[in-house]
Amino acid sequence: MDTYTQKFKVRLGLFIAVGLAIFVLAIFIIGKQKNLFNPVFILKSTFYNVSGLQVGNNIRFSGINVGTVDNITIINDSTVMVIMLIKKEVRQFIKSDCEVAIGSEGLIGSKLLIISQGSSDAPMVREGQQLDSNEPVEMDAIMVSLKTTADNAAIISDHLAAIMIKISGGTGTIGRLISDSTFAGNLNQTMVNLRNSSKGLNENMNAAKENFLLKGYFNRKKKAAQKKLDEAEADKADTAKALKNKK
Repeated sequence: MDTYTQKFKVRLGLFIAVGLAIFVLAIFIIGKQKNLFNPVFILKSTFYNVSGLQVGNNIRFSGINVGTVDNITIINDSTVMVIMLIKKEVRQFIKSDCEVAIGSEGLIGSKLLIISQGSSDAPMVREGQQLDSNEPVEMDAIMVSLKTTADNAAIISDHLAAIMIKISGGTGTIGRLISDSTFAGNLNQTMVNLRNSSKGLNENMNAAKENFLLKGYFNRKKKAAQKKLDEAEADKADTAKALKNKK
């Protein structure tokens, strides 16, 4: 009986020791994630909607985890205050004009806060300072926009399909042009006639220039054009001469 009692005590002691070790390890891991063992300072920011952000979510600056969300409080019907615990070692890099935005870890990961880079000449952030925020774009709004785009694309596809069916069936001008060889021939003949008409018009204009009654008119236009050309050449020569004398 004493031997059994002794074994029971040993097992109980081992169980308690393992339990305490697991408890201490859990406290260490949680404390490290919550920055309980690192010197920290507080920053604040307000949002209209935190989009599922929770206490304990990470805070990133330049892509590095630098803190955690300590508290989320509703101030009024349009403002939510977020308290951030940031490692003191990165305080020197965070400027007073930095902004805070809500992001996510991956496409469907948990939410996090992202502190943007500030300007190099801005002062260092103060303890307890409230930073400006950028309101997040709601996933619901993105899905509604994508749905609208998809619906519009479907409507356009239906219209294009209807047009192609009409063209294939020979309906409309393009359809008749593709499927009706007679219509295509007539259209080609029309273009030939237009070219011939243009050629005849040029010949008529040349004949009019040789006509005795209209020759004076065309000569006057030619002289006027030549006069303008001579005046331009004279102005160019005068300008060149003036520049030469100036040198």
